[in-house]
Amino acid sequence: MRCKRKISRNDPFPCRSHNRSDKKDSNLNLRFTTAIVFLIATTALLAQNASKPAPTASEPKSVTVPITLDQGRVVIDVDLLLPDGSTQRVRGWADNGNPDLYMSQRVASLMRLAVHCDGQVCKGTPESPGAALEIAIGGMKISLSPMREMIRETKIPAGTPALVPGMSAEINIPSTILRKYDVLINFPDRELTIGPPGQLKFNGVKSKMRVNADGLIQIPGKIGNQNYDLGLDLGSSVNSLSEELFDKLANAHPDWPHMTGTVGPFNSGELASEPKWRVMRLDRVQCGPLFLTDVAVAALPRDRLTGLTPGLTSGLSSIDQRPGFATAAVLSSEAMLNYRVGLDYAHSAVYFDIARTVRFPDFDVVGLILRPEGDTGFTIVGVADFDGNPSVLDVQAGDHLVAIGDIPVAESTLGQVWSLLEGSPGQERKLTIERSGKPFTVVARVQHFLGDAPGKDETNGKSKQN
Repeated sequence: MRCKRKISRNDPFPCRSHNRSDKKDSNLNLRFTTAIVFLIATTALLAQNASKPAPTASEPKSVTVPITLDQGRVVIDVDLLLPDGSTQRVRGWADNGNPDLYMSQRVASLMRLAVHCDGQVCKGTPESPGAALEIAIGGMKISLSPMREMIRETKIPAGTPALVPGMSAEINIPSTILRKYDVLINFPDRELTIGPPGQLKFNGVKSKMRVNADGLIQIPGKIGNQNYDLGLDLGSSVNSLSEELFDKLANAHPDWPHMTGTVGPFNSGELASEPKWRVMRLDRVQCGPLFLTDVAVAALPRDRLTGLTPGLTSGLSSIDQRPGFATAAVLSSEAMLNYRVGLDYAHSAVYFDIARTVRFPDFDVVGLILRPEGDTGFTIVGVADFDGNPSVLDVQAGDHLVAIGDIPVAESTLGQVWSLLEGSPGQERKLTIERSGKPFTVVARVQHFLGDAPGKDETNGKSKQN
């Protein structure tokens, strides 16, 4: 079609809208421009994404790991997340009865802490201010950095490769860290589950628990028809009473089985006074809605509960020293071996889920009282009496236990040694003893300590003292 419009300065192309070829050219130009813009935008987006780190797999919401009960202490595998980006696996202690962070000198060196020693306990601080201290349990990261807000320094026992002599753990996970999570300790199946608050499903009977700022736990309870506040320390194997309460109950119930000396699960090897500790078996203890029978307890005087390394008395000493949080007794893992114990810190609740009703022969052992000496073996610090006589003959305090049967004990944990010393009453154990550098052998019998049936005198109704 011929264009009839006149050309003017204001309209140099008056007939372009009526020209099909011009319209096609215009569309091509528009498509080309759009493609260029899209290409530039795509290139910029790809460059932006390339500068970002690759996404990492999300951490698990909760993890379940195997546990080892090493003389009643809950021990698990822990991965240290080191400053150079590598990891190192060590043994860790789930220690809900102790608010302080402890680690061995080797772990402190791996995590690049500056260590300053004063006496038996050293202290460590990160060499770089603000440096994070992290571990991983079953692939889930656990930050230890909040500890510095409470205790400022990490405690490092001097002169021992572990936290406590005769133990495998080199770092603990204290109550101040555990309280930030849901925790389930499954004693029958030997498992620990941990996750952020709200991630775990708890079963069993529920009780309110009181949790202080350090994460230490207190549960309402009853002993001998009297109400008491009970601490719950699942990182220890020793159930303990204050000396005042122990004396009160012992005087009121002379028929309850009792003995002197901490054998079997109550032998921690931490204190020289253990051969003199008094132990008694209570017929019944109420812990929240839970009723426990035949609970063995040790009397611990308060003046001996200060300045200890983490261990059997950590729960009682830590709770008792805090104003408004006094307690008369502490229940440990030894009382909970039939249960799955769930700690819901966020809602101040504890769950007891019974899995079995086995009565453990916890004190059917050879009556030695031991102190670990690192990798050099075990010193015998005492021998418990049975029926008024020493339960192991020809052994003296100060002798060294070298072997049980054909198994040397020098590199064993205290829990492993006691697993060799337990058994059925009357069974014999051949012990290799060393005195003044000279070895000799002794045959010792497994005794039924703190037993009720063997201790009854049917003629007068009195109980027998071991």
